[in-house]
Amino acid sequence: MSFRLQPTPPARPNRCQLFGPGSNTKLFPKMAASDADVINLDLEDSVSPSDKDSARANVIEAINTIDWNTKTLSVRINSLDTPYWYRDVVDVLEQAGDRLDQIMIPKVGNAADIYAVDALVTAIETAKGRTKRINFEVIIESAAGLVNVNEIAASSPRMVAMSLGAADFAASMGMQTTGIGGTQDNYYMLHGDTRYYSDPWHLAQTAIVAACRTHGILPVDGPFGDFSDDEGYRAQSRRSATLGMVGKWAIHPKQIGLANEVFTPSAEAVSEAREILAAMEQATANGEGATVYKGRLVDIASIKQAEVIVRQSELIAG
Repeated sequence: MSFRLQPTPPARPNRCQLFGPGSNTKLFPKMAASDADVINLDLEDSVSPSDKDSARANVIEAINTIDWNTKTLSVRINSLDTPYWYRDVVDVLEQAGDRLDQIMIPKVGNAADIYAVDALVTAIETAKGRTKRINFEVIIESAAGLVNVNEIAASSPRMVAMSLGAADFAASMGMQTTGIGGTQDNYYMLHGDTRYYSDPWHLAQTAIVAACRTHGILPVDGPFGDFSDDEGYRAQSRRSATLGMVGKWAIHPKQIGLANEVFTPSAEAVSEAREILAAMEQATANGEGATVYKGRLVDIASIKQAEVIVRQSELIAG
């Protein structure tokens, strides 16, 4: 282990992040009543240019008037290459109350992007006397974002989470696909007459997880476009969870339950993790650095793995 220990990420449930356009107010109460851990009120891609101003006003009213219970409440602003983003930040922070937890910043390419938003947010908080610090989640959805992922993760103390935006990332990389996440039909290997499908998002996800874990923020998988494909969503979620991601976006309400299912440790997994911790506790009491559990070796590294599962279970239960 390095002399510099990995910071602990924020202790919040983040299994499912549900998105809804700021232009569709009838969705807001349904989102608030859903089982999603994080709500993202969107001012960006799901809102047409002609609706930007009204969507912003809708979001401000929703933050101030709807009971969001204990959910993490987030607003996705427009990207920094548009004329909308600064007004998103100014109007939302000046007119919405302290219920807002987070701003999601899309299409981040480097640490300077975060600095720009951070400077504006800090000025508004100071001017308005806001006592609750706004956190940031960023979306990696470009080649530049992937290249600079580590500096982005370290860019601000406001950073709490980072997501992969598969569609814009694919476009930025020049990938020959129109699918949003999941397996791509042409990304395969042949062994004889059998096709084996690889994961084209693996590199980007692994880079995001490594940067996030290094700097103590939450790595999150992004959208899965085909909301009619439950098994495809499950498969992508399981790959993401195995790599270390803590949750996934939902662009349709039916995806909420799927995300919660995958990113909630099963009773069997939690029970096994607790048994491993008990076995290692007994081994330590006996002066041993390792022991055998169900025919396999477990040691100090096993404790760390088991503790992750137990902590996640307790966080969700709490």
